Amino acid sequence: MVAVAVTTSPLIRQYTLEEFWALDNPPEGGHYELIAGVLYMVPPPDIIHSTAVSRLNRFFIVHLIAHPELGELFVPRAAIWTSAHTYLEPDLMFVSAARLATTDAGRLTTADLVIEVISPSTAVYDRTTKADTYAALQVGELWLLDTIRKTIEQRVLGTQGWEEPRVHALGETVQAVRLPGFSCAVDAVFS
Repeated sequence: MVAVAVTTSPLIRQYTLEEFWALDNPPEGGHYELIAGVLYMVPPPDIIHSTAVSRLNRFFIVHLIAHPELGELFVPRAAIWTSAHTYLEPDLMFVSAARLATTDAGRLTTADLVIEVISPSTAVYDRTTKADTYAALQVGELWLLDTIRKTIEQRVLGTQGWEEPRVHALGETVQAVRLPGFSCAVDAVFS
């Protein structure tokens, strides 16, 4: 595996995790995220975003109730964070039981499957900066739910970073790679 280094301009202010945690919430709502010490503001979700997360959440819960030995589903405000000044809050994330058994107490540093709902205001950030950071953090699989196109872009981590993404449209079903036996119809998320 080739390590991916997250780099930024030396002119951008760098925050420590302690400084990041001391920040007040953005006055407009939403939350901040930190990638390699660089602060990003994530706007609050709209109803379309929240509905997609809610619908997908139901499918994950049904699957994990039937297979509790597989791991845990973490919902908004649960974070992936590292001592390298990075703190991200996925919309949903699945962490396998095997990974949880080796996780440092008190924090998740990666996940098996992360779901991000993208909107026009977050699409570039989610598809590039945030997705690249997830790859660097060894997240095994990433689903990008596009609320405008009504698609789910599925990325799977390979030895050289993300493999060729597969975009699933209405009428198709997404089969998870890192969550055994889980699949979801795109229509069920966006209808």
